[in-house]
Amino acid sequence: MVFTLPAPISAIAYTNKETIYGLLFDIAAETLRTIAADPKHLGARIGVTLVLHTWGSALTHHPHVHGIVPGGGLALDADRWVSCKPGFFLPVRVLSRLFRRRFLEELQNAHRDGQLKFFGEHVDLADAAAFADWLAPLHQYEWVVYAKRPFAGPQAVLAYLSRYTHRVAISNRRLLACDDRGVTFRWKDYRTHGRTRYKTMTLSTGEFMRRFLLHVLPSGFHRIRHYGLLANANRKNQIATARELLHQPTPEVPAAPSEAHTASAALRPTFVCRHCGAPMIIIETFARAQHIRAPPGSSVPP
Repeated sequence: MVFTLPAPISAIAYTNKETIYGLLFDIAAETLRTIAADPKHLGARIGVTLVLHTWGSALTHHPHVHGIVPGGGLALDADRWVSCKPGFFLPVRVLSRLFRRRFLEELQNAHRDGQLKFFGEHVDLADAAAFADWLAPLHQYEWVVYAKRPFAGPQAVLAYLSRYTHRVAISNRRLLACDDRGVTFRWKDYRTHGRTRYKTMTLSTGEFMRRFLLHVLPSGFHRIRHYGLLANANRKNQIATARELLHQPTPEVPAAPSEAHTASAALRPTFVCRHCGAPMIIIETFARAQHIRAPPGSSVPP
């Protein structure tokens, strides 16, 4: 699933990243879980993994979340697994309407609580009446919610995650040149089809850096989040229940390391990251800096 913010909201999201990106995550997950739980649609509790992307192919500001959703969920009384229809998960038009309504409601609440900041051409939106007038047309837009075809098995899911979860706005393979003219890179024009959709663009160095820095997230902001059955708090038990109802074997636990390996590992010094608490591994040791000595005197007379 892909949930995209309309352009007017994207414009104010740049100066309100933490608030608006956070709403994008939470409202997208809430929308999926609400419609999936409705007996008229799926009637099940689902899990969702959402990954935030803020860029378009040309490095423009284009906030959207990619969602990976199982093709079914636990029945509301958790006594059976409910699968979606083949080739159909949830109606995207229904998802789009609920996503639009709930996002605009929460955006209005954020403005009322003073969580939004406005600059430049949007400075007038700090006024409550002006902001309400600005929001009004957005209730009429068709917000984009897109459902892709399901993955072809677990390996395809892992391949997708490895490509999308930790990527940045542009990869090295898309960079073609950096010279006096600026930076040239390859981009994809989604408005065309076929080979002609792959084009090149040259931006001045300053403009290229400006576009790249649009996508720097606030410090500590989590761009991968899990909800429902996959939420961190109850993921282990919920997945075990799903496996049992689907008659899937529990994956084998890796064998415990040998005593000799454990003993040798215990002798190594342990360093712990002061930010996340994870153990740190020594990959290289630098010798103490050597003071520079004066060059030897010349034996040849001047």
